[in-house]
Amino acid sequence: MPFAHHNRRASRRTVRVDCQVVREHDFKLVGDLALDVSPRGMFVRATREVLTGEDVIVSFKPPRSTHWFDAQAKVARVAHGRRPGDAGLCLGIEFEALDEDSQQHLLSHLRRLSAPDVPRPRRVRSGARTT
Repeated sequence: MPFAHHNRRASRRTVRVDCQVVREHDFKLVGDLALDVSPRGMFVRATREVLTGEDVIVSFKPPRSTHWFDAQAKVARVAHGRRPGDAGLCLGIEFEALDEDSQQHLLSHLRRLSAPDVPRPRRVRSGARTT
């Protein structure tokens, strides 16, 4: 595995890149805008509801690149956009078949971009200790 878990946040970058995320079993478009990208996956605005675990095909061109990235992937997370500040219905996509050379090429383009926003602080349930 070329990228250890602790490097995930360091290599993830905020972007606004047009993309096509197509559900594999019926070839329907399920995502059209990447909001952040890493060499291991991406977070995209959804155009329709899908289920966690669905197989998808991803195609996008990172900023300042002439190289198209095409990969088989899986929906790892569905964010329903219910919390304040959410971007609406979004999908966490995990690349499955992006070879190491493509990951390295993508990483070289992502290094020039800004890191994603700091995640929201954890919610504390009322009555819970915060020590």
